[in-house]
Amino acid sequence: MRSSVALLILLLVPTTSFAQDKPFVSADPGNVDEDFPFQGEYSGLILPDDGRTAGLERIGVQVIALGNGEFDAVVFNHGLPGAGWDKSEKQRLKGSRNGDTVILTGETLTGEITAGHLLLKSYRGYNLGRFPRVVRTSPTLGCRAPRNAIVLFDGSDADEFTNGRVTENNLLMEGADFKRTFEDFTLHVEFRLPYMPNSRGQKRSNSGVYLQSRYEVQVLDSFGLEGAFNECGALYRYQVPDINMCLPPLQWQTYDITFRSPRFDEEGKKIKNARLTVRHNGVLIHNNFNVERKTGAGKPESPEAFPIRLQNHSDPVRFRNIWVVEH
Repeated sequence: MRSSVALLILLLVPTTSFAQDKPFVSADPGNVDEDFPFQGEYSGLILPDDGRTAGLERIGVQVIALGNGEFDAVVFNHGLPGAGWDKSEKQRLKGSRNGDTVILTGETLTGEITAGHLLLKSYRGYNLGRFPRVVRTSPTLGCRAPRNAIVLFDGSDADEFTNGRVTENNLLMEGADFKRTFEDFTLHVEFRLPYMPNSRGQKRSNSGVYLQSRYEVQVLDSFGLEGAFNECGALYRYQVPDINMCLPPLQWQTYDITFRSPRFDEEGKKIKNARLTVRHNGVLIHNNFNVERKTGAGKPESPEAFPIRLQNHSDPVRFRNIWVVEH
C-alpha cells in the first residue's frame, strides 16, 4: 500500500520541477537574449558632481551582462581602455534590468540605461551626463594579407588545418591546428567570443592561440575584468597584458602577434629565450616580452617548431582572416 502511494506521488509530480535551465550560449549575433542590447561600452562627456556646468571631462563605462537580468559595470576616468583611460582607479556598479531599463548603483554613482544611452547621476542627485553605447573596432580588423604573407584561412576552406571545421557562414571553429610550422613570424588572427552571460571565469568563452603548441596567448571573455594572468591577452598564467583590451562578446577582435623562436646550440641547449610582441585590437599589450618558458600544458621547449593551435575548450569561439608573414 505504501509503495503504491509513493509511486503515485512520483507519477503526479512533474519531472520538469527538478530540471534546471541550461546556461545561455550563442555564437550568433542574431540569437541573443533580452540582456544583450544593454551590454557593451558607453563613452561621452560628463559634468562635475558638484552641480557646476563647466569642466566637462570624458568618461568610459563597460557594462557586463551576467545573465537573468543582472549586470556589472566599470567606470573609467578619461575614457575607455586604450582610448583615454589613464589607468587610475576604476569605479564599480551593480544593477538589474526592469523591462526596457537597466538601473545601476555604486558608492558614488548611479546609472540608468534606456534606448541605447546611459545616464549617470552623482550621489548628490545631479545629472552628470547622458551618452550613447559605442561599438569600437580594431584598426587591424579586416586587414588584408601583405603580398609576402601565407594566407591560412580566408573563409573558403580549412585545408591548412588539422581538424579544421568551417561553419555555414564560412568561419573557422575552435580546435584547429595549423599544418605548417613557423619559427620567426608575424601572425594576424581575428576571433569572436560567444555570448555566455551565465558563465564565469575560465568557463566563459575559453580558447587560446598556442604559438608552436608551447606558448598560449589566452582567448577568453574578459570584458570588464582586471586583465589577470589567465584572462584575455595574457600569456597564460605567466604574464599579464599591459592593458585589458577585450571587447564585448560577439564583436570581432584581433591579435597581431610577432614571435621569435628560442635559439639552441648544436647540442640542443637553449641559449636565447623566445620573444613575443602582441597587439590586441591594435593596442600594444606585450612589448618584445622575454619568454623564459612554456605556458600551461604546452609542449616542452626544443629546437623543433610545432604547429600553432587554436585551442578547443568546448566553447564556440570563431576565427577568420588568418595569415602569417615569416621572418
